[in-house]
Amino acid sequence: MRAHHRVASRNARFQQWQTLLTNRQKRQRAGRFLVQGVRPLTLAAEQGWRIEELLVDDDRRLSRWAEDFLDAAHTADADVIALPADMLAELGEKDQEAAPELLAVVAMPPDDLIRIQITDTFLGVAFDRPAQPGNLGTLIRSADAFGADGVVVTGHAADVYDPRTVRASTGSLFGLPTVRTQSHREVLEWLSETGVTVVGTDEDGDTDIEDYDFCAPTLFVVGNEAVGMSTGWREACDRVLSIPMRGTASSLNAANAATVVLYEAARQRRQK
Repeated sequence: MRAHHRVASRNARFQQWQTLLTNRQKRQRAGRFLVQGVRPLTLAAEQGWRIEELLVDDDRRLSRWAEDFLDAAHTADADVIALPADMLAELGEKDQEAAPELLAVVAMPPDDLIRIQITDTFLGVAFDRPAQPGNLGTLIRSADAFGADGVVVTGHAADVYDPRTVRASTGSLFGLPTVRTQSHREVLEWLSETGVTVVGTDEDGDTDIEDYDFCAPTLFVVGNEAVGMSTGWREACDRVLSIPMRGTASSLNAANAATVVLYEAARQRRQK
């Protein structure tokens, strides 16, 4: 597929793409974000995310994957735009020699909790006010790997659609429903009368994660990296769990702690 047209200078349209990288407010207002990489783009297409624009280096011989992606039905409605390699590298946050062959502008889905299905085996994760996009992306990746049904990001938090979050998720963002809410209240209302148990983790938690039954429908709350769970989430928790540790460390990085808990949940469910 050849490009529909070409952008050869850093004009207003190029600057709009730049804001999708660097300006959270404008990214949210536009309802779009940038995606690169074989796995993320493939998953975005397979999972039905709306691809609005495809940016390519028209002077470069594209890989077979990129050619097939451009010709596929799921990109038929996308506007294909050719850019010089240095501009594509800038949008891909790469050196020119490592410029991506393909970038996509993808529409954000609605932040609606009904995207996450609650079943008798529900396992969800709520990340309370995460500060670091890398931690948020890593948690989404771990939640996907260990069979969670969805992730909810609550409060003033790192942006789900920040390019650092998207990269750290390595594509899992597109396969696992991830929803933002203003506070814990919307989540608790959504869970009301579902029978889902809300559990958090803390170094002073009263129950070891190995002693909690993760086979029951559970929402697991991960606190902010610096200050832990908010008062609202702590009061909402039916149980507060602890991760057994040796050595001198008193705690783990938030994403690492979540990964440990998610692994334990998956282990218990495999053995059930």
